[in-house]
Amino acid sequence: MPDRLTLLALEGVPMVRPDDDLAAIVDDAIAAIGETLDDGDIIVVAQKIVSKAEGRIVDLRNIVPSDQAITLAKSVDKDPRQVEVILRESRAVVREKPGVLIVENNLGLIMANAGVDHSNVESDAPDETVLLLPADPDASAEQLRQGLAARLGASVGVIVNDSVGRPWRIGTTGLAIGVAGLPAVVDLRGDTDLYGRELRVSEQAVADELAAAASLLQGQGAEGKPVVLIRGFTSNAPKQPATAALRPAEQDMFR
Repeated sequence: MPDRLTLLALEGVPMVRPDDDLAAIVDDAIAAIGETLDDGDIIVVAQKIVSKAEGRIVDLRNIVPSDQAITLAKSVDKDPRQVEVILRESRAVVREKPGVLIVENNLGLIMANAGVDHSNVESDAPDETVLLLPADPDASAEQLRQGLAARLGASVGVIVNDSVGRPWRIGTTGLAIGVAGLPAVVDLRGDTDLYGRELRVSEQAVADELAAAASLLQGQGAEGKPVVLIRGFTSNAPKQPATAALRPAEQDMFR
């Protein structure tokens, strides 16, 4: 692990719209502050700008809720049209109570509302518009990684992060939902501790830790800083997508 990390939130990132070129936007933002990308740098991008660029926007006025969605909406006190969208984006409902709907979404992530969100979505009817997660965040991260390599000639890592809650803790934290060009998890089993004892179960979720660090700079509201440059992280572990960090259901003690 490195002795020092540098994190820099890029200023001046414009409002992203469908079909925008994220690599060009990141390139322009880096150039605007007089920086360049070096091999090994990591770019963390907020899920919302990836989803916007990919057109993952839904107008609830076009959604007809199913009977299941209507029934579930009453239980959780939510708009049945939004619940319908959540169900379409989900494999299973994990927990429900008034105001809370926890699902396993189509990506395998356990999260509230399948990541379907109203906030920071530009629209002529904001209350009628929701944003979905990228259809394949790992592919989104890889596409951006390749785009930056083509434009800037640097081999970088890319993380797509999102803010999620945790079952045993209050508050949200950044989570890596898409990863390219770096390990999602570093397997430390077989290494030794300070006293020479073998580590038998230690696996470090480095992409999530980097995603959470970047989230501190991105903020949760009107900060408008969806892109963070991380410099100084190094690892010889194999590169993996974010899906490598998903715990298989048969190993989940709480579902």
